[in-house]
Amino acid sequence: MDGASKAADDAYSEALLRQGDPDRWLASLFIPEAARPHVHAVLAFNLEIARVREVVSEPMLGEIRLQWWRDALENPDNGDVRANPVAAALLDAIARFDLPKDPFIELIDARTFDLYDDPMETVAALEAYCKATSSSLFRLIPMILTPDEPASGLGAAEHGGLAYALTGLLRAFPWQSARGQLFIPLEILKKHGGDRAAIAAGKATPAIRAALADMRGLARDNLDVFMTRIEGLPDACRPAFLPISLCEPNLRQMEKPGYEPFETIVQLPQWRRQWILWRAAKNWG
Repeated sequence: MDGASKAADDAYSEALLRQGDPDRWLASLFIPEAARPHVHAVLAFNLEIARVREVVSEPMLGEIRLQWWRDALENPDNGDVRANPVAAALLDAIARFDLPKDPFIELIDARTFDLYDDPMETVAALEAYCKATSSSLFRLIPMILTPDEPASGLGAAEHGGLAYALTGLLRAFPWQSARGQLFIPLEILKKHGGDRAAIAAGKATPAIRAALADMRGLARDNLDVFMTRIEGLPDACRPAFLPISLCEPNLRQMEKPGYEPFETIVQLPQWRRQWILWRAAKNWG
């Protein structure tokens, strides 16, 4: 890949991330400039996979898109794989930092769930989904920032990723429920006397509010574990975890009077998100 092509691929990935995942893009500004394009490539790939349902008209077309990405990772020199700027940037990052491909494949496999309207059955199934789609990213990015000093073993990526994913799913509840998706495990709903029909009705019953409170509690449990482990991480890899600093402020927004789970869109102002990230970068540094 020549320098101009690489720069174009990197610019495309960053622009995609900035538009589609502004929280992670803002957090990436605290990452050293030399590593930033490679981090953007990983996160742009994640965004491409996460939005497959939104850009296809039926699940089978989504399955085809996901299979294209599996093939791209497993056979990077076949066909026109590198004509896709995100794929080209990602494959470059994988080669440069010897990133394992299994987490990327597992992320793709987990996102197959998004294409359909099957409910999440259990807490264990939800946690497995969040680990594959979120915790994996918090394991991969430190491999770029500190390739000679792995950050594995402390569980920070696992618990931080769970907290971040659960918070994100709670924020997305209005959109997901409107299109028939259910990420609140039926196990939790049943515990409070709720069911899928109550979600479909779009009414914030006491059972639904209690189930959402349990979900926030699960997010906070993982956030608490993450916070006990951040100090044990290598200094240079801590910026990889900065997006997690946005979890608690977002969770608090959902607990304010007047919060309506089917209607309220939780979105912190950009200035506040920047301040939270800056403060975390200073405190965790």
